[in-house]
Amino acid sequence: MRIRVALASLLLLLTTSSFAQSAADLDARRKALSDLVNEVWEWRLETSPELASFVGDNRHNDRWSDESMAALESQTKKSREFLKRANAISTRGFAEQEALNKTVLVRQLENGLESYRLKDYEMPVNQLQGAHLQVPQMITSLPFKTDKDYTDWIARMHAVPQLFDQITARMRLGMRDHLHAAALPLEKTADQIDGIAQQQPEETPFVKSLTKIPPELRAQLIAAVRGDVLPAYAKFGKFVRDEYAPRGRKEEGIWALPNGRERYAIAVKRTTTTNLTPDEIHQLGLREVARDEEEMTAIAKRLRFDSLAALRDSIDKNPELKAKSREQILDLYRKDIDAMYEKLPMLFGNLPTAKVDIRSVEAFREKSAPGGQYQRGTKDGSRTAAVVINTSEPEKRSLIMIEAVAYHEGVPGHHLQNAIAQQLPELAPFRQQGGGFTAFGEGWALYSERLGKEVGFYSDPYSDYGRLQSDILRAIRLVVDTGIHSKKWTRQQVVDYFHAHSSADEPTVQIETDRYIAWPSQAVAYKVGQLEILRLRAKAEKELGAKFDIRQFHDVVIGAGSIPLDVLAARVDAWIKSRT
Repeated sequence: MRIRVALASLLLLLTTSSFAQSAADLDARRKALSDLVNEVWEWRLETSPELASFVGDNRHNDRWSDESMAALESQTKKSREFLKRANAISTRGFAEQEALNKTVLVRQLENGLESYRLKDYEMPVNQLQGAHLQVPQMITSLPFKTDKDYTDWIARMHAVPQLFDQITARMRLGMRDHLHAAALPLEKTADQIDGIAQQQPEETPFVKSLTKIPPELRAQLIAAVRGDVLPAYAKFGKFVRDEYAPRGRKEEGIWALPNGRERYAIAVKRTTTTNLTPDEIHQLGLREVARDEEEMTAIAKRLRFDSLAALRDSIDKNPELKAKSREQILDLYRKDIDAMYEKLPMLFGNLPTAKVDIRSVEAFREKSAPGGQYQRGTKDGSRTAAVVINTSEPEKRSLIMIEAVAYHEGVPGHHLQNAIAQQLPELAPFRQQGGGFTAFGEGWALYSERLGKEVGFYSDPYSDYGRLQSDILRAIRLVVDTGIHSKKWTRQQVVDYFHAHSSADEPTVQIETDRYIAWPSQAVAYKVGQLEILRLRAKAEKELGAKFDIRQFHDVVIGAGSIPLDVLAARVDAWIKSRT
């Protein structure tokens, strides 16, 4: 008897000790990951002052990122160290959001290291992105409430020449390695740079909007712009126009670059977070274009047109469907977004507290900017989020897509998804500020365009046609992006395909075509992401039946911030299982 009691006591002691060791191990692993995540985030804010400014952290507002090769190599070495540490941490026993911290962090680090291996950094400039645009755009992300805010900005102005010299050095490496951006968009890039270089200091975006700057600081700022910024823009513009653009690749697609097909396949995988090949995406696009055209044809018949082509021709020629002014465009966006706010409780349990502004794109980039863009606000509300609209040439801009774009860029699209992420306390800061997974963010925004129809909007058949026009634009992107970069399509083939399958106005066709040339794979993310969310919703509706709740489904989809599509699928599957 005594032996049995002793054995039982020993077993209990061993079990208790094992449990304590297990709990201690779990706590240690959780702390290791939490410390790593916080360390990486602080490192990113320090090495990317622009990111820090954008998220409302003003500690580094007096400088730009170090774009030198020495800094890049140091940062790459650090990324490898972070990745090694992350992979060494087991997430067994972690809560879902804690485990997702590792998943998201590892994907981000791996993507960055893959980009470094391919030397993407040697092609840092085009008409859509680059230091020449980032510098003037930065002013919209800054508070400008104290003298230090202004002196920080002046310090950044003095640092522009060094920034541009570092970017130029990277571009020269690209010229050496035959990693050239496409020539035609580079001509527009040179125009953008020269457009700023030729301005008077007081009229530049670096000064003009700062109406409350103290007089003595304004004088210092003007001197910095005159003495440092404008000469740097002139020098950089001359380099782009006289040296870089003439050596730009004559072929539109990156298939022409060294290892071009591998580059594009990797870009597609990184953008979509799927294993779809360029050929599979091309075929998917053809099917989606045909499906949208079938629905469009039904609307054409309802409007008593003989064919879809006749309706498209009518839309193009109908002055009532064109804007009358820039302000009319903005007013329509405000109206549609305000109306959707009232319907959100029908679609979501978790509602955004942050509002969104509507404003025009900056004049210095409106010739190349897309029709609409979303800019995140800060978590603390010091800078309001904005839907930024290209209102240039309003008389040439169609009104029929405004409703769809309002839901895409505003609510329930980008703004709602980003605002919810920022207000979820269980998300680590680096996930609250966007995870960088394009297929999720753009897929959600495109999916959101359909939600307007589910709550009774698109009552005007032309607006409903505009919804389909917006959808087919993304289907066309699957075809033409893969066409350019995998199938060796020319720019004219893209323009012709647009005209054959859409009612997009001419400014949109031209800007979109150059966008796909300059930004390989980004455009395929929208449809791929939307279709995956629709697939997951159909699966949940089928398996849950009467238990399916659209608000809960949406809360699950956007309740972890921006995540890869395979991670989203696993999250939705777990939710379905928990409900059955």
